Amino acid sequence: MPASREAELFLEMLAAERAAAPNTLAAYAADLETCASFLAAQGSGLVAASTADLANWLSDLGAEGQARRTVARRLSCIRQFYLFLLREGLREDNPAANLDAPQPEATLPRFLSESEVVALIEACVPSPDASAAKIRRALVARAALELLYASGLRISELLSLPRDALKNDKPMMVIRGKGGRERLVPISESARDAALALQAVDAGRESPWLFPGRDPKRALTRQAFDKILHEVGLQAGIEPARLSPHVLRHSFATHLLAHGADLRALQMLLGHADIATTQIYTHVQTERLRQVVETYHPLATSGDKTPEKAG
Repeated sequence: MPASREAELFLEMLAAERAAAPNTLAAYAADLETCASFLAAQGSGLVAASTADLANWLSDLGAEGQARRTVARRLSCIRQFYLFLLREGLREDNPAANLDAPQPEATLPRFLSESEVVALIEACVPSPDASAAKIRRALVARAALELLYASGLRISELLSLPRDALKNDKPMMVIRGKGGRERLVPISESARDAALALQAVDAGRESPWLFPGRDPKRALTRQAFDKILHEVGLQAGIEPARLSPHVLRHSFATHLLAHGADLRALQMLLGHADIATTQIYTHVQTERLRQVVETYHPLATSGDKTPEKAG
């Protein structure tokens, strides 16, 4: 039940004009109801609330221990609601316009160890008595994993690769990323060999895609690849919940930095428009520095080191 008639109109607008999904509408309705309940307890109302009223509501959400991302999402809903009231002439201002959203918690990227990546790729080997379909599925998995890890591709970039992406023997490949920006990414020999092996099996399928789906005219879907990755993870002894295409991209970046790659070079390889996005991977360098200090500093508490006595 919407929090008010105005809230009901707002949700109807989202459904009609923005084609909001049912889950989105349900989340917005819950956010409005939460806000309305708090305001009612404070002697105010959803439509007539002031900026101070809404600021108190946000503070209360934080005091309850709600995640900052959740609070930010609820504030986004409320902002849109009051903007809707303003445009419809139901209010003369937007009391949520100047409210500050909490900064989201800094989350470090999840990644696999180098040995886990090797195990994952080695698991893409079908049994000797495997059917033709299972052999092809293993080839798809091997080629995809090799390219994701060796080149740091996004899953959307991988699945949109044209069939002739590897038409020459050059060690680099042109990728069109977010915003239509193009970049050069490296192709390892093993990744190229895996992709060519898949192409050899698919020689009879006329498809414009390097990774065709069931219908050769369409590319493999993200959902279909997720199922393949799930199966390979189980075979490699890696919990599927820890796996995703983006985890492989994170692993690519993390391992490069761990081996001394330059942050600017990594930015170019990943296709980040802003180096601030790439800097999240410096947690690797920070950890390495901590280990160096703990291992080699004369006053470090770990290890068997003791300060040398003055002579």
